[in-house]
Amino acid sequence: MRTTLNIDDWIFQDLLSLTAAKTKTEAVRTALTEYLRMKRKEKLLALRGQLNINPDWQSLRMEEIAEGKGYGGECAD
Repeated sequence: MRTTLNIDDWIFQDLLSLTAAKTKTEAVRTALTEYLRMKRKEKLLALRGQLNINPDWQSLRMEEIAEGKGYGGECAD
């Protein structure tokens, strides 16, 4: 998608320097990808303490296997 942006030259110079990108497009793509990754990580970290996850996954897995619902370790060729 083509988009026109008005961005100060000094911002692009810093961005090109920090990302080691060869083009402005590559620099913007790298910066936006990293920004999105950081925001997703922040959202996940914000859930800390709000989810009740059973840390005893091994016993749950054994129950699934015993009930025939899980992969039991045999490999079908």
